[in-house]
Amino acid sequence: MQNINPIHVIGGGLAGSEAAFQIASAGVPVVLHEMRPQRMTEAHRTEGLAELVCSNSFRSDEWETNAVGLLHEEMRRANSVILAAGDLTKLPAGGALAVDRDAFSAEVTRRLAAHPKITIARGEVAGLPPDAWDSVIVATGPLTSPGLSAAIAALTGEAELAFFDAIAPVIHVDTIDTSIVWRASRYGKTGPAGTGADYLNCPMTKAEYEAFIDALLAAEKTVFKDWEANTPYFDGCLPVEVMAERGRETLRFGPMKPVGLDDPRTGRWPYAVVQLRQDNALGTLWNMVGFQTKMKHAEQVRVLRMIPGLQNAEFARLGGLHRNTYLNSPRVLDRSLRLKAMPRLRFAGQITGVEGYVESAAIGLLAGRFAAAERLSRAVVPPPSTTALGALLDHITGGHIVVEDSISGDAEMPRPRSFQPMNINYGLLPPLDDAPLTNADGKRLKGPERGLAKKKLQSRRALADLTQWLGGDLSSAAAE
Repeated sequence: MQNINPIHVIGGGLAGSEAAFQIASAGVPVVLHEMRPQRMTEAHRTEGLAELVCSNSFRSDEWETNAVGLLHEEMRRANSVILAAGDLTKLPAGGALAVDRDAFSAEVTRRLAAHPKITIARGEVAGLPPDAWDSVIVATGPLTSPGLSAAIAALTGEAELAFFDAIAPVIHVDTIDTSIVWRASRYGKTGPAGTGADYLNCPMTKAEYEAFIDALLAAEKTVFKDWEANTPYFDGCLPVEVMAERGRETLRFGPMKPVGLDDPRTGRWPYAVVQLRQDNALGTLWNMVGFQTKMKHAEQVRVLRMIPGLQNAEFARLGGLHRNTYLNSPRVLDRSLRLKAMPRLRFAGQITGVEGYVESAAIGLLAGRFAAAERLSRAVVPPPSTTALGALLDHITGGHIVVEDSISGDAEMPRPRSFQPMNINYGLLPPLDDAPLTNADGKRLKGPERGLAKKKLQSRRALADLTQWLGGDLSSAAAE
């Protein structure tokens, strides 16, 4: 093992950090290249590995009935450093796994820096990696340096696709009016570090909601440059004003839905609610859930202070936008995440066409395991499609592009559809052979109850299949 050439990982975000840790855990040396602090990005503010630049939430941690919670559990069982650090630095967030972003980054950095098989190299890889690097994982995320982006585009021959990620504002808690705002989780749900009262809730009457929507639509927005004008948004991270433009009631059925939240002043659900979630361990900063925005900063302060309870709010960070780029992965990557045009390069994270912190880290986990297996002359075995990990891999490596001829019904030659970033969801997992029809008492299941039963069965199948996959991969490689 001492004479094994190192694998190089470019990018110290969630995916790159996870990939490096998986490689090192297999007993293979790895060099993790991170350009910060020598070259900073528009979104990052520190030099820490796995810095969270948007939300501090990894979303739901409920593995039986939520696909992202299932992905959490699969990654925990696969020895994920990202989930281990997340569990160690978690904050109250109802049924979600939210973390103290600074403590989380510090913990990932500490674990990687302390690992004897990992070398952290600070500095930009400005173009294609040197030929001597015979195994490389590119995990540079949405903010890949211009030189490397140009080299990848030239190599693939594919025009890069792009969309905007929007960042939600963060508020100092002591400037929130607690005579109006109350603490509660929707339906009193508790989670990995929750109490059932983990969100700050700002209620709105119908008149207040209508006035807010008017102001939101009229507010001055960020003006895009010519080259940015046609960049599409990702539907899972839309700015609030873009949602409002889709219909005046859109926000009331999205991030401002009032269901499951009884206003203690009235005993009833408000017309609409704005929720805030704890953003740091001290509880001094709270972020506005789902309130990504492209409003100009002065407009953000004016419009967001119209929300009841936030009339005197002071903002630790205002919202903003950053450009996100990703590959047309079904066409340019193979099943083990290698670039078809240059197989010594693998890709991981958001650049492959997954969306979300956990999904990005999950692809880093797979890329790291694949690269280590290849280095150890082992078979590169993808996870089963019935798992959340396998379903994500299927999505980005082309499992969705063969379509049926709508006239004849026959399968035709693969015809690429528009490839878009995707969060993990049960729709990516294969359906059950035998969907549940009755409960344990023999009563016929209907509607949402049947849907939950199906999700539980899919989740249990996923973990059973994952256990078999993990038993045959690199789990014992380090011992050898």
